[in-house]
Amino acid sequence: MTTIKLKEATASQRFKRLNSYSRQHPLSHALKEFGKVPTSDFRRRYTDLLELRQTIEQQLNKGENAHKLARAVSFGNNQEFLSGEKIEPEIAEGCQRLLKNAIIGWNSLYLTQKIAETERDARRQEVLVAVRQGAVVPWQQINLHGESDCSDAKLQDAVGLHAPEILAGHAV
Repeated sequence: MTTIKLKEATASQRFKRLNSYSRQHPLSHALKEFGKVPTSDFRRRYTDLLELRQTIEQQLNKGENAHKLARAVSFGNNQEFLSGEKIEPEIAEGCQRLLKNAIIGWNSLYLTQKIAETERDARRQEVLVAVRQGAVVPWQQINLHGESDCSDAKLQDAVGLHAPEILAGHAV
């Protein structure tokens, strides 16, 4: 530990040396056991704290929503790229990324406008909570198989927002 602290050797050099012994070196064994402490502490906190579990679940749901959007955008061929040349999957992936970013960007602008227009603080807080919980990812208002309908009747999200007035009645 002193050689690492004095920067005479790196941690990776020390571990490589400790792992090179035919029998497991006691110091190597002790360091591996010490490395389990943060994991054990996290597991204890995860078990004890409901709020931590809920926060982790919310983050996992955001990631899953993003994956669902990616699957929805690439609906053909069982979400697989079939091509003969290397450039074709790269182009397809770039197009998929562009579509996902356009959807998330539109939703972000839409929700920003709704937050600015909201006069009641309670309603503004509802919208902000929805945004924190991943409301920028939904794509149900977009027809990925053709022409999209952006009328007021179609443009609603989980918290009941309607289309911005400048877009009301226009099909995209």
